[in-house]
Amino acid sequence: MLKPLRGNGNDAWRRVRGASTVCRVKWGVGLGIIVVMLVGAPPALSDSWLPHDANATWTYQWSDSSYNSTPTNEKVTVKSTAGNAFTLAWTTKDQHNSADAASSTGTVAFQDTGSGLSVVSPYWSSDAPPPQFPILCSTTGPCPNSLASTYYNVIWGSLTPVLAEPLLKGVTWTGTGGDASISSTSTYIGPELVSVPAFPQPVLAAKVRTDVAQAGALGDPYGSGIKTIWWVYGVGPVKIVFQHSGGSGAPVTTSLLQTTNLTPKPLPPNVNWFPMQKGLKGTFRWTNTKHLAKPEFEKYVMDQVANGSSRVSVTCVSGPIRCAALYFFTQRTDGLTNLAATVKAASLAKFPPLGPSALPVGKRRHFYTPFDLMSFGINPLMDAYPAAGESWSVDPTGRDFAVFGANATSTVLGVQKIRVPAGTFSALAIKTKMTQPGFPFGSGTRTSWFAPDRGLVKLVFAHGDGSTSVVELTK
Repeated sequence: MLKPLRGNGNDAWRRVRGASTVCRVKWGVGLGIIVVMLVGAPPALSDSWLPHDANATWTYQWSDSSYNSTPTNEKVTVKSTAGNAFTLAWTTKDQHNSADAASSTGTVAFQDTGSGLSVVSPYWSSDAPPPQFPILCSTTGPCPNSLASTYYNVIWGSLTPVLAEPLLKGVTWTGTGGDASISSTSTYIGPELVSVPAFPQPVLAAKVRTDVAQAGALGDPYGSGIKTIWWVYGVGPVKIVFQHSGGSGAPVTTSLLQTTNLTPKPLPPNVNWFPMQKGLKGTFRWTNTKHLAKPEFEKYVMDQVANGSSRVSVTCVSGPIRCAALYFFTQRTDGLTNLAATVKAASLAKFPPLGPSALPVGKRRHFYTPFDLMSFGINPLMDAYPAAGESWSVDPTGRDFAVFGANATSTVLGVQKIRVPAGTFSALAIKTKMTQPGFPFGSGTRTSWFAPDRGLVKLVFAHGDGSTSVVELTK
């Protein structure tokens, strides 16, 4: 796959969040090989999944059915913050614990990133776990791994990210940690009401299940099992249940939020308008009132998916275009972005030229597939949690304009009922108005409709040359 590049461009002015991209363009002629790279730099992020205001506090009570049957109370506070990075500290001191309860003092460092909440250097530190706990390393010592605290259970097996964003229906990610012997797969199950001592009246939480596997530790299978965390927006984790492996009678670690000075917020919408699901496939029909005498049919399949990024393979089936194309997309906190594309194509249809005029004729772009039409002109394609009325525009001095040469503004219209040959959908409509100076075919108004769990189902591009492209999902 193409590797992302880092940069500090300022390509789109956003109502809610800023987006910036680095662009690399290579266009061929004839069968043309096309490569476009658009990679977002880290945006300014919300900290609502784990707030870290200086005065934020949490008190947890945790126990283990085999190794810490007397519950332990821990107070968690914010030790320090630096930009998007922050460190939490916990202690059992002065928390009214009994003499036989586990004691611990420690810290863990986090950062809000474009892909979610992650653990960062200096990572974590604490007292050694009580001697009765299983050894979570391949040797007896020194062993840096521990599960003897609430936050060690939160981060166990998945450090980057601990919690992926945007948190949408069906999102899955993989992780490792605290060392290379520990791997995991996490899945967002969905919203669920949960009651804990801090919130005796049930509150809505995001339920995340993590399947953890550890190999080679002396304490196997204690480091493996199923971990479930309930995250409350505006508060953080409120309940953690780690069902350790080992058959009947296997240990279970449970941690419940007892008190906090934070207030729950409504969960962000979890509708997945562009699902990154391996094997997702479909067929598009593309017509144009002037330039396609017969419809163009093209198949696509999402053949690779990893941690919020995906590769879509497109093949032309019938019509005047012959093509084989790959598109790379990523879903991050600043929205859905077209990372890259490679296209080999030949066309009997005579389309008007596209700009920008700054490029020589042999390097100007073409529309070969519906994904070219969908991603032309502006990034991101949609916000992480799109809402009706939201809009964003290309900065005329930024790199998006240098790549596409179009003045473009996108607006979320809201959810509309759309009927296409593949069925009837309640789809999110996004309208983009763009002007590509000197190139009417690259100018006009494009409306794209995205259906939950299906992605793009319809697109209408009213070009400035008077023609209209219509793309519909047929199956």
